[in-house]
Order: sequence, then structure tokens, then C-alpha cells
Amino acid sequence: MNIEISIGDRLVGPDHPCFIIAEMSGNHGQDYDRALKIVHAAAEAGADAVKMQAYTADTITLAHDGPDFKISKDNSWAAYNTLHELYQTAYTPWEWFEPLINEANSLGMEAFCSVFDHTSVDFLEAIGTTVYKIAAPEITDIPLLRKVASTGKPVILSAGLATQEDLQLAANTLCTAGCNQFVILKCTSEYPAPIEQANLRTIKHISDTFNCLGGLSDHTVDTAVSVAAVCVGASVIEKHFTLDSTETVDSFFSLQPAAFSHMVSQIRIAEQALGTVSYEVPGHKSGTANGRRSLYASRAIKTGEPFTAENVRSVRPVHGLHPKHWDRLMDCKAQRDIGFGDRLCEQDLYGQSTAYITEPHL
Repeated sequence: MNIEISIGDRLVGPDHPCFIIAEMSGNHGQDYDRALKIVHAAAEAGADAVKMQAYTADTITLAHDGPDFKISKDNSWAAYNTLHELYQTAYTPWEWFEPLINEANSLGMEAFCSVFDHTSVDFLEAIGTTVYKIAAPEITDIPLLRKVASTGKPVILSAGLATQEDLQLAANTLCTAGCNQFVILKCTSEYPAPIEQANLRTIKHISDTFNCLGGLSDHTVDTAVSVAAVCVGASVIEKHFTLDSTETVDSFFSLQPAAFSHMVSQIRIAEQALGTVSYEVPGHKSGTANGRRSLYASRAIKTGEPFTAENVRSVRPVHGLHPKHWDRLMDCKAQRDIGFGDRLCEQDLYGQSTAYITEPHL
């Protein structure tokens, strides 16, 4: 599959390096200076982009404390009591977006946002963005999908809460509304996500089924899953990123800079190792291919003496006659004196028996 999309000045696809996103989410802790430090740390760790979330508590939920809006006690965010309280704590002030995007761009990164309603799309269109992200819970918000598609920008979708039918509807909606550049990220919407639920083989199935790029939004607490995802075809990796051990809303499943940097370096190593389809003998130019076997005289052989398993052996190195000629050689007599350790060569096949006289020389 040769699909590729453009995110800013970067080409993303199977023939390009994996596009690695550091997800800030609410890890800024409502501190702009901390958010700025996260942007710088992400750049230093090798991220291609930093992602934020454009919502307010009132654009994403209702200020209601009824049972439908309560956070269950077994939820990782139970301490926040209601959805509105959680999102009020986690949201990013919208006046931060433009300076943070500009700062990321100055450091050579892309910067963009997940959007959650039409007002966030309008806001980001006004300040400028290169791509939109649709979070897992919003993938069934068809009017929102139409809205982002109408901008003409690429779209990244998280599939964490979507059935295959949901994904088909989302893909059809985007295409019908004019967006053919999109990525679907395999995602497990658990925080943190169990490694055994990653099901990374789904990434290729996503690409094949929906004729799009596939990737991974990784909520595990390790880096191996993201590296493995690249090995099965992920063109985009998104990983939550935090500055340090300070407790923030998503810090418990986010990578700190050293771990994120390690993940990036391992992904780049994995990409080098994947390489291309090749049957070239890697050591040929350096000489190690000379270790292959060939036919040598294992003792002195006089002219007229038959070649046998006692006077010829297949040994290293490669400079003698190819072992594929063994059977024919065994039906021949030496046409020259051959010393111990001498190479057998093609001329030694001339002394063949009448059974082989009419066959072409190899």
C-alpha cells in the first residue's frame, strides 16, 4: 500500500519514518509554564508533533451531578466525582493554543489538537492548524466528522471505542465530506491499557479494510508496544507525555522524557532493521560471504585418479567448485595433478564419464 498523507511539511506513510506524537492532554496541570516545558521536552525527546485537547468542560459534557454524569468508583479518575469536574481540571485554556503551537513549530515540531465540538474546530481554523484529531469517544459524532472533513485538513481517528461498523461509518463520512487523507489509530481505551489487549495485528487489517494509514494510540505504560506496532505497519504512534513525576490528570499512564526518548530511538532502530525486501548476502562486500563452502582436494590427487569422497571434501572457504557439482564430479577422473588443499574448478568436470558426455557443461 502506497498511501501517504501530508501533515504540515511532513509526509506520513509506509515509505516514511513513523510520525510520533507526544500527547500533552491535561499533564500541564493548568500551568502554562509547565505546558511550555512539556513542548520543549517533547522536541528534545524526538517527537514529531505535540498534541493538545481543545475543549472546555461545558463543550464536552454537562454540569450535572446525576448518576449518568458521575464517575464510577472503579474508574481511574473516580476522585474527580463527575465528568464536568474532571474536564474542568484537565482542559487546556484556549488562549494557550496559539503560542504553544508557534513554540512547537519553532522547535521543528507540528502541533495540533483533538477537537470535541464545532466551536473548537472554528477556533483552530482561525489560528491555524495542519491536522485534526478525533478522540475515541467522538468517532460516532457524525456532524463533527463532517465539520473537520470540510476544512480540507487530514484527520487522525482513535478507534478505542469503535466497532468495525463504527469505523466504516466514520471513514465513509469523511470521504463523502471531502476528506481522503486520514489515519485510524488502533487504541485500547483503558488507562493504563493491558498489553495483552493491544491486538497490534489489527493495524494492518485497518489499513487494508479502510484503505487508509494505520497507527497506534498507545495507553500502555511501556514502550515495547509502540515499537512492535511500527514493525506491523503503524505509520503513526501517539503516546501520552508528561514532564516529570508530578501527579497530573493523566500522569499515571504517561511517559516521562527519558522513557519517551528511549521509545523514539527504539522505533528508529526498528525502522532501520525493517529495511526493504532484499535477498542480498549482507556480508558479500565485507568478505564474510567467503565463509560459504566449496569443493577442495582433501588429499593429493594424481592425473587419471577418480574423484571420491576420500579425496574431495566440501569445506570453507568459497573459492573452489560449487558443491552443486558434487554428483557430476564423483563420476569424473582428474585430468591434472591436484595438491592437497587445492581448489577444484570447472575444468575438473571435463573428465566426466560417458554417461555425461552429451550434457551441457555447467
